[in-house]
Formats: sequence, C-alpha cells, structure tokens
Amino acid sequence: MDGSATPADAPAPDRLDSAFQVYQVRRDGDRLLYVGDPLVPPDDVERRLWDLFRDRGYEISLQREYVPDSETTVPTHGWVLVARPLSIGVDGIPWTNVVLALLTSGSTLFVGAVRWYQIDPSNPIAILRAWPFAAAVLGVLAVHELGHYVASRYHGVDATLPYFIPFPTLIGTMGAVIRMKGRIPDRRALFDIGASGPLAGLVATVVVSAIGLQLDPLAVQQGIPDPDAVVVRFNHPLLLQAIAAATGTLGKLQSGAYHPVVFGGWVGMFITFLNLLPVGQLDGGHIVRAVVGDRQETVAAAVPAALFGLAGYVYFVRDVTDSIGIWIMWGLLATGLAYAGPATPIRDDGLGSKRRALALLTLLLGLACFTPVPFEISSP
Repeated sequence: MDGSATPADAPAPDRLDSAFQVYQVRRDGDRLLYVGDPLVPPDDVERRLWDLFRDRGYEISLQREYVPDSETTVPTHGWVLVARPLSIGVDGIPWTNVVLALLTSGSTLFVGAVRWYQIDPSNPIAILRAWPFAAAVLGVLAVHELGHYVASRYHGVDATLPYFIPFPTLIGTMGAVIRMKGRIPDRRALFDIGASGPLAGLVATVVVSAIGLQLDPLAVQQGIPDPDAVVVRFNHPLLLQAIAAATGTLGKLQSGAYHPVVFGGWVGMFITFLNLLPVGQLDGGHIVRAVVGDRQETVAAAVPAALFGLAGYVYFVRDVTDSIGIWIMWGLLATGLAYAGPATPIRDDGLGSKRRALALLTLLLGLACFTPVPFEISSP
C-alpha cells in the first residue's frame, strides 16, 4: 500500500480499515484518491467514513470508474474513494452570477416597461421607470434562492450563489437557480435546504403583495382599454386573495386594476407552487424525500399523471386552452425529474416531529399558491 501521497491533515489509509481496504493513494490536483475495495456494502462506505473525512475538511464520494482531471494514472480495477477539500462560500468575484443578474434586471425592466407601464422601448432612460416591477419580481426570486443558499451554508454544503436566467417572457426571466456542489449529510439538512427557499420566498411574496395592493394603479391602467389589444388576465390563488382580504383591498384585486408590484407577488406564488411539486430534486422533492425516505419515489411517480390530468381538466371541464401548455410542459418535466430520482443524503436517519409538521405546513402553503388556470388570454 502506498500512502506517500497522503497529506498530514488527511486520514491515513489504515484509518479506513473498518469500511474500505486501501491499496494505494494518488493525487489528482487537490483531490486525494484512495484506491481499494469496500469491506462493507458500497452504499455504507460513505456513511461510515463521512465524519472521519468531514472533521478533517474533506468531502468524499465512492466511485467505481473514476476519470482523473490531470495526468494521474488510476488503476482500471477496484473502487476509488475520492476525497475533495471542502470549500464553502464564494471565492473571488462571481462574475457569471453578476452578469446574469444584470442581464435579467435588464430583461425584466424591459418587459415591465412595455407590458405594464406601456413605455416606448426606444427610450432606455424611460424604461427605468419600471423599476418597481423589476424589483418586485427579482426580489421574490432572489429571496427564495438565498434561502436555499443560507441553509446550505448553515449545514456546510457547498452551493453557488443564485444564477438568474434572463428571458423575455411575461415576467422577463425564467427564474433563478443555485447549484448544489456538495453532498447533503443527512435528512435534516435535506429538509432545511429544500424548505428554506419556499418559506423565505413566501415571506417576500406576502410583503411584496401587501405593499403592491396599497399602491394605486398606474395611469395607463385606468384609461380606456384598446379594443384591438390582446388582454392577458391573471387569476388569483387563494393566498393572494387572503392577503387582499387581510389588507382591505380585495375589491381592488378582483377589479384587476392593481399596481404591477402585485404581479411580483403573483409570480412568487406561482413559482413557489411549481417548486413544491414533490418530484425529483425540486424543493418539494427534497422535503418529501426527507420526510418519507425512499417512498418519495412512489409519490413522485404520481406527479406527472396529476399534471397531465390537470391539463385535461382545464381543457375539457373548464373549457380553457391558455393554460394547457403549462401543465403539459410541467408534466413532461416532472416525468424526467421523477426518472432522475431525488437527492440522497449520506445518512438516512428519520426526521423529527417538528420538521415533519413544518413540512406539512410548507406543502399546504404551496397549495394555497395554486390556481388551475393561472392566466387567460383574450384576443380581439
């Protein structure tokens, strides 16, 4: 056994003897490669050795066929336990995140200016008047993703800052995501990371909605509508109606004449519902996987059928065609997510009763953000 490549801060090969027999140790850049054979079922190797490496600042993964990044030679036979130095946080200026955030701010401002404020897009200075709309939409998205990021940092899981996705849709963006680069240690971490985004985003959504409902509609919204214009009417989920009722603005909401900031709250609710679908590695998939374990895959298998059924209900019962595409698209996406499977924590112990109760509350709040027909389009 060659242990010469083992640095002083890394576990010596003989410390792994309870779960993994090491034949040699190699380096691949900053990674340590323990080449050998499992002495326990492969799924148990990481679980048994996780704390040993984590306490020394390494994250491990057991791989059958490891492809090195450098010119390191790794035997083609046997297993490789890859130990990567744990790095949590932002190293330097995240230029990709910054550039995407600026581009998304621009696309959201543009869509808000043209659609809601009816500003001539040839005047770039005037477009800035749509900043309340852009701030509302990007604010709820940012708080949602930062909720995930903070929970990841709390549990020592490496994750990126949010990546915003610019796209000239009805809201000017395709949303935002963070990328999990580290392994999730246990079900508690899986639940906290999954639930923190929707819960933080919902707090921002409630605040944005309540503020927007107190604002007067724009002057262009109160004018006589153009009979030749295409009209998009957004239907209101139960949570938005409850906020309006609590703030005494239900009549304003029902009239449809409300400030564009309210639409930022609507966006937050719609995205929260979609993210809480209990499938794959969506937030809802994380939450349900943390609560019920491997049985989450049974729940996930029913999600595509439910979404396709919802598309059929909207078409045949509600006689509305505008929202069918959304549910069919998400039914197809959910099929792929269910096939890919959920995130699997290193330690698969049970979840406490408090987190189970919070999981139920989170999923119920997600249902309060649901409306079967999110929007309807009427043409002249």
